[in-house]
Amino acid sequence: MTQRAAIPNVSAVAEVQGLYGPFFFSEMLLQQIWDRRDFSEGDARTLDGRGVVIIHPGRWNRLGGPDFQNARLRLDGQEITGDVEVHLREADWAAHRHANDPAYANVGLHVVLFPVSETWTAGAGGKRIPVLVLLPLLHRGLEEYAAEAAVEALANRPLDRAHAELVALAPAELHRLLARHANERWNQKVGFARERIRRLGWEAACHHAALEILGYRFNRAPMLSVATEYPLESWRGGKLDTAEVFEGRRERWALQGVRPLNHPRLRLRQYAAWVASRPDWPERLEGLGGVLTAAGLTVGEGSDTRVARKAAELTSLRERLAGELCGDAVSGSRFDNLVCDGFLPLLAACDADGLESLWREWFAGDAPADRVKLLRRLDVFGGVAKPSAHGALQGLLGWMLTHESRTGG
Repeated sequence: MTQRAAIPNVSAVAEVQGLYGPFFFSEMLLQQIWDRRDFSEGDARTLDGRGVVIIHPGRWNRLGGPDFQNARLRLDGQEITGDVEVHLREADWAAHRHANDPAYANVGLHVVLFPVSETWTAGAGGKRIPVLVLLPLLHRGLEEYAAEAAVEALANRPLDRAHAELVALAPAELHRLLARHANERWNQKVGFARERIRRLGWEAACHHAALEILGYRFNRAPMLSVATEYPLESWRGGKLDTAEVFEGRRERWALQGVRPLNHPRLRLRQYAAWVASRPDWPERLEGLGGVLTAAGLTVGEGSDTRVARKAAELTSLRERLAGELCGDAVSGSRFDNLVCDGFLPLLAACDADGLESLWREWFAGDAPADRVKLLRRLDVFGGVAKPSAHGALQGLLGWMLTHESRTGG
């Protein structure tokens, strides 16, 4: 994550206490959240009480002047076109002397992260600019947004340097390194799941997690907005028109570079089929906690992946879960992602035991091909004896994130 030494403008970053210590949350990340509308829009109200409808968030301006230009908004039914300025704190507006800068004369909304006592921001000539606070509207905790942004920054990073450093380690040392970082990733995921359950309750937390994971890398934010607007009950009984849901967010879906199988239109239909077949799937998941705990305890610590999978009968368990939880509407690598990123952390957040070992030895899911290839080159994966497993991949990712924060790349 970003280090203070690399930050030219201290007001553009906030140090926040997270699950395992402080982390940094940047103004640029807040701008990204606004641009993606990755928050509960239906509850958006300015501090003076006006409802906010975002017709278009504006063009993201990476140069001088307001952060978003020519945004189209509706405030209490009145449509306005203007600029949007984004800050972590309302006081940053005055600190940056925007009221005296003609470039900011057309700002119609001030978006900030942290709550403030002021109901408006003072613009040029005493103009009252309405303020929208995003923190209470966010779908996830600040640390989860920051962690996701850090992972996204590594998505297309070449792995040559990682290989050069890791290949120098003895096999036992490499194993311990990956295991340690995998454990940190697991604890973080369980912490995020626990916070989600606290905020939403069990059923809604399951519903949000499922749609977010089905959104894959590019459409997590609009899928979360779907989960917020359309709770699980609205999907039951086949009452929801997924084509209408898709069309209602047509401008928000990221479609370029998305494989046909990951198209959000298809994923919405897939979730509709899932809920139609298993309308009580969160309750079923909770009921299967004991089965998964028993499988995890069978795996044990320090097990060889091939031996562990055979002992816990993971192939048949995978088929059973896909049938009992999803009615086989989701299967294959996407189902593996649901298990590892959703089902197991959610159950562990409710104090189910033994699930980390199961998570570690579970099938790799939609793992980036270059990371699988790197672990094969390092002889972590290879052939029948060393099948690809989720834990080692997460350990590699955890090491990459730590290495990135220490070296700046």
